Amino acid sequence: MQVFECRLAVDDLDAFVAELGEIGDRTDTTIQAFDARYVADRRHLERAVELADRAIERGENVARDRGVEILLYAAGRRQIDRALEMGVTEGETRAVVLVAAEGESGDEPAALEALADRDAVVAREPTLESVDEETLCEFFEITDAERAATDAPLGALVRERVALLEVEK
Repeated sequence: MQVFECRLAVDDLDAFVAELGEIGDRTDTTIQAFDARYVADRRHLERAVELADRAIERGENVARDRGVEILLYAAGRRQIDRALEMGVTEGETRAVVLVAAEGESGDEPAALEALADRDAVVAREPTLESVDEETLCEFFEITDAERAATDAPLGALVRERVALLEVEK
């Protein structure tokens, strides 16, 4: 799995999603774009990919599309509409684009190169270095009391929500 951190300016969301799908098809990869405000850290996305792939292997997946299944796990939710809040929108967005090979033939470097050439990519820049704690706590329903009860970092609490989705099925 690779991440492409960037600032996007998306004019037509449907066309942008279709472009990502075409790149994924050409490179045998799954490509999913996230609004960086909703991503705790790289490990958050790694865990989502791991759990989504396991659900697919076991035939327990909710979504037919691997990218959507990864999105559901990343969001810690089974409702696709609510999970889509994590995605990018039209306009300018600080983003994290996940690129994950689908089997041995997946070409992540080629997918990353194709992503960098998209018109929607305004700049390639770090987006995971600064975390929007308020947004993460609100989206993942992490309370002040929960944070006060542990010395675990926020990223660990978010990953816990991702893992709990497996239990709550």
